[in-house]
Amino acid sequence: MVQRKFWTRRPTKMHNKTMLFAALFSALPFTMLPAFAGTIRQVAASDGAVVIQFDDVVSKATVFALARPDRIAIDVSGATAGLNSLAGGPVSNVRQGQLDSNTARIVLDLAQPAVVTGGTFSEDGKILRLSVRSAGASEFSGTLGRGKTEIAPPLAFRAEPPKRRYEVSAPIRTGVAKGLPTVSGPADSKLPLVVIDAGHGGHDPGAISPHGGKREKDVTLAIAKAVRSEMLKTGRVRVALTRDTDKFLVLEDRFEIARKMKADLFISIHADSAENPEANGGTVYTLSEVASDRQAQRLAARENKANIINGVNLGGADANVSSILIDLTQRETMNVSADFAKLLLREAKPNMRIRTNSHRFASFIVLKAPDTPSILFETGYLSNADDVDFLASVEGQQKVARSVANAIQVHFARRLASR
Repeated sequence: MVQRKFWTRRPTKMHNKTMLFAALFSALPFTMLPAFAGTIRQVAASDGAVVIQFDDVVSKATVFALARPDRIAIDVSGATAGLNSLAGGPVSNVRQGQLDSNTARIVLDLAQPAVVTGGTFSEDGKILRLSVRSAGASEFSGTLGRGKTEIAPPLAFRAEPPKRRYEVSAPIRTGVAKGLPTVSGPADSKLPLVVIDAGHGGHDPGAISPHGGKREKDVTLAIAKAVRSEMLKTGRVRVALTRDTDKFLVLEDRFEIARKMKADLFISIHADSAENPEANGGTVYTLSEVASDRQAQRLAARENKANIINGVNLGGADANVSSILIDLTQRETMNVSADFAKLLLREAKPNMRIRTNSHRFASFIVLKAPDTPSILFETGYLSNADDVDFLASVEGQQKVARSVANAIQVHFARRLASR
């Protein structure tokens, strides 16, 4: 008789005590929030367009041309300058700075004369798209005397904050208010549970590609669903997605879902952008308060800002709380996370581009579950044309999914063998 083996859950260690956190919103006066508090997340210039992303709505944008040298300036009222910029098309360089306490200035240095032919904000007021085309020297000179062009977000987003911004009204730290996601797979609680987190969502699009406007939130959700489908083929693992629709989740809620479901593994899927359009390939991050390099530190700082809405930090964890979380993280958990990261990179290399120095460390909020092995998988760069084509295609998503599913199978097989 052949004895059938199952991958079973490891016994739960530690954490009989519950961490207590203050309720962030119980007495928060939302009506007193500032109307405009947007930080520039990214400026991406390409042939035909300049796309500017904000993490909140702004007041207005004023566009004008400057000569000697030729350049286009955009003053954004109600905004704070950022760091992430991508040059392309007629734009040779992008610079950002703070003109005054309420105005950020973006300067587009031109490799050749170009003119702005129009501009619109997105419906939620958080993306400004300028239509830009190359022009002759005389046409560019003609724009210098036209003065400044003002572009404003939709009226509703200038008059008052959108209703959606007040959706979160319960204490976040005590759990996930809207219930836990559905578990897919065999109805056997002894089988391992993997929680897949599709990064960004809802009003937070994440990175937006200058190559076709692909949004990170859409790409990550498609990949997460592909991973779920691939994993379910084995019949050996149960799977849950933190989100299977286009909705916003607070960063702490993402890993809190995994903790409440007693997940054996948490994987957060992302697709970054980079200042260098040649940057491409996947990277796996595991938790560390000390970043492995400046790029990892900047990326963690940018991703962790996804909690800031209308000037209010929905996560609310200060440095002391973060230190407590790190102190409570079991050494075993971090070691398991690092081991899985190595496995994932090994399984991914035959299927997709992987960066040099592809296992990195950073203090991502979504990796701070103290008792759940967790990794953040940057599947590629939406700022790179080849990566966009790969990650947005069904074939590419399936290759990423196979990489993750293969790594998961080996991971739990090893865990079983070690016991």
